Amino acid sequence: MIEVKNLEKKFDGQNVLSNINFDVKEKEIFGLLGPSGAGKTTVINILTRQLAPDNGTANINASSFETGLMLDEDGLYPRLNCLENLNLFGRIYGIPLEKSLEALKSVGLDYAAKKAVNTLSKGMRQRLALARAILHKPKVLFLDEPTSGLDPGTAQGIQELIQNIREKGATVFLTTHNMDEAVKLCDRVALLNKGEIVENGVPLEICKRHNAMRTVPDLGAVFIKMTGGVKL
Repeated sequence: MIEVKNLEKKFDGQNVLSNINFDVKEKEIFGLLGPSGAGKTTVINILTRQLAPDNGTANINASSFETGLMLDEDGLYPRLNCLENLNLFGRIYGIPLEKSLEALKSVGLDYAAKKAVNTLSKGMRQRLALARAILHKPKVLFLDEPTSGLDPGTAQGIQELIQNIREKGATVFLTTHNMDEAVKLCDRVALLNKGEIVENGVPLEICKRHNAMRTVPDLGAVFIKMTGGVKL
């Protein structure tokens, strides 16, 4: 579904991404892990055609209409209510208005349809942003740290929604700095540090491999950062 080859990007003459290679299979959850500043959001911006690479290719087997996007900055209209936010987005895509309420129900927000966005908790805003991202039933869904800053209970609810979306047939590409979340959600992951992929594979296999190696240099430090200080 997604294929990235030899991707490179520079800002102000400095490498932000260096020789990035990975692929994402259809109907899998793929995670791009790394600490803040590793280049995760830059990869998403290139994949969603918001940013051009300096070298390499990033191909998606889906049109712009068939992709959904949920960023850290949710872009919701604070004075509109939940339903109005989705209706506005739906009109752009020519989606019947009744689909907005269906999307709210799918994320457990139908009870808050008439609540203004500026009265919502962060967790509710995250669910509303997710509802907007899936309103048009995309083939590929990009999620940039979807549980960042949420309490464990709310984060678990978002994770369950992501799993349900995949079960309905979507391919999910998410970024996170949380290895525990990656183990719960992802079929495969790539670990990004300072603009380079330092590991990739099945999350549990990566953890077991490096635990058995009892490593070690910079990669060990990366894991410590990504697991909130827990050594593997």
